[in-house]
Amino acid sequence: MTDGGRRAILAAALANMGIAVAKFVAFLVTGASSMLAESVHSVADTANQGLLILGGHRAARPPTDEHPFGFGRERYFWAFIVALVLFSMGAVFAVYEGVERLRHPAPIVDPAWAVGVLLASMGLEAFSLRTAMSAANEVRGGARWWDFIRRSKSPEIPVVLLEDVGALLGLLMALIAVTLSIVTGDARFDGFGSIAIGLLLGGIAWVMAVEMKSLLLGEAASEKRQAEIRDALEGHPEVVHVIHMRTEHLGPDELLVAAKLEFVRDRSVGELAALIDDVESRLRERVPIARVVYIEPDIRRGGSGG
Repeated sequence: MTDGGRRAILAAALANMGIAVAKFVAFLVTGASSMLAESVHSVADTANQGLLILGGHRAARPPTDEHPFGFGRERYFWAFIVALVLFSMGAVFAVYEGVERLRHPAPIVDPAWAVGVLLASMGLEAFSLRTAMSAANEVRGGARWWDFIRRSKSPEIPVVLLEDVGALLGLLMALIAVTLSIVTGDARFDGFGSIAIGLLLGGIAWVMAVEMKSLLLGEAASEKRQAEIRDALEGHPEVVHVIHMRTEHLGPDELLVAAKLEFVRDRSVGELAALIDDVESRLRERVPIARVVYIEPDIRRGGSGG
């Protein structure tokens, strides 16, 4: 996990812990359903950061006989749990609470508490989002934000970005719901706000689950990274041609590379073995995340690789 990723997770965790406490106090004072939904949302977000830290810690374990390629995908697994369980549970709870409030409307007591806490929470979430965006800018290059979230091989920063954006939108929905309930005197707006927050969380959970599922199944290196690998292989003076190549992420910072290469002819077995070792060393030097490398010598047939 990068320093930027740790910084983003820590900022989000600290912000969400403070926000969760403030929202629960505001709910106890006001009885606003949307405040309760937002309180559960912040508790879920805080737990999310804990799971991301756990995933990073467990992924750092060395390989074992049972898991010879290491545990890098633990980071994907725990990010998937964040999406599948915590966000989904928060979404279901918020929708349920909203429906209950529509069935049994109750006026909001002392609404100034709710408005004040929501505005303060928006400030803290904006700080957390700014930290996450700063960390993302260190690694996203010129990619658009949505492309970065879709294509990033490191789950932590995209997850925190989605959480923070979702939190700010949820707070805005809660603020609108509470304000409408106060202005109109109709407590049902509070219930509608809670339902809207639940649907928002469900949508974010779906996006996260789809992306983490793809990473868990195994994704190839980016096109840019594959070009770097191909250049490193073909740049060796004894390599004639890369017949074909396959890559797969074993974790955000661990890449498996399997390549079939055509070498110069008339080399003994011993010389060929030494060449393969040299090619692997050259590749790891150029692309440090290429941790597991398999090179197979072959000859092109009919202009294509087999």
